[in-house]
Amino acid sequence: MLIALDYDGTYTADPELWDFFIAKAKELGHEVKIATMRFPSEPIEGLDIEVVYTSRQAKYGCMPAQIWIDDMPQFLFQGGA
Repeated sequence: MLIALDYDGTYTADPELWDFFIAKAKELGHEVKIATMRFPSEPIEGLDIEVVYTSRQAKYGCMPAQIWIDDMPQFLFQGGA
């Protein structure tokens, strides 16, 4: 299963929790990717998983995740300013 995890406001709210979650999900055979509305010119560094940059576009169309974890779920379906 592919799990999309938001970065700003979700991962950053408790990195220790999400690092544990990511490690356990991988151990169980799942794939976790960071989905962020940032532009690639605003890089996220220091993570050992793929980061998908949507460049302020709605996240949902940018990857075929089965599960989305996001503190602002409206941005799954709408772009940002």
